[in-house]
Amino acid sequence: MSEGKAMRLSPQITFRNMSPSEAMERNILERIEKLDSFYDGIMSCRVMVEASHKHHHQGNVYHVRIDLTVPGHELAVSRDPGLDHAHEDAYVAIRDAFDAARRQLEDLERRQRSQVKTHEVQVHGRISRLIPAEDFGIIETPEGREIYFHRHSVVNSDFDRLTVGTAVRFAEETGEEGPQASSVRVEGKHHLIG
Repeated sequence: MSEGKAMRLSPQITFRNMSPSEAMERNILERIEKLDSFYDGIMSCRVMVEASHKHHHQGNVYHVRIDLTVPGHELAVSRDPGLDHAHEDAYVAIRDAFDAARRQLEDLERRQRSQVKTHEVQVHGRISRLIPAEDFGIIETPEGREIYFHRHSVVNSDFDRLTVGTAVRFAEETGEEGPQASSVRVEGKHHLIG
């Protein structure tokens, strides 16, 4: 576990058709923290654990749903019990759902890396405005264009180290309200323009 690291997320955990369990909630929070450590851009996480009352001789079968929001994407993992008797154990159902969520994040990360590779050159600019209270800022390109970016777009959680004038490079994409920056990286001292 990462000592001293406060979880940025405020996850929502819901239990349906069953009593809330502190032990199960702790297990879910640990798994969310591991996901958050693996994929730095998770903006929100909702987990629902539901006991399905079956009409045969077995006990409850558990259904787990995880909804993740990351910049530009909504990911949903739904582990329906179906015929899987392993999901008669809520912890197994939770583990399987979080394993599937991690695979989705790995796939997304691979797609994002290949998209970044297809860009010939990342765009360069300087931070022209920072609004830390609202978790965003504006990058000005050498051509004078202004590009919005969100805290979660800054690689390595460097948002708090940014100041007006900081040189950055970034990938540009079209957001809901126009151009926005993703994969914002602080430029090193020995930057080579390619």
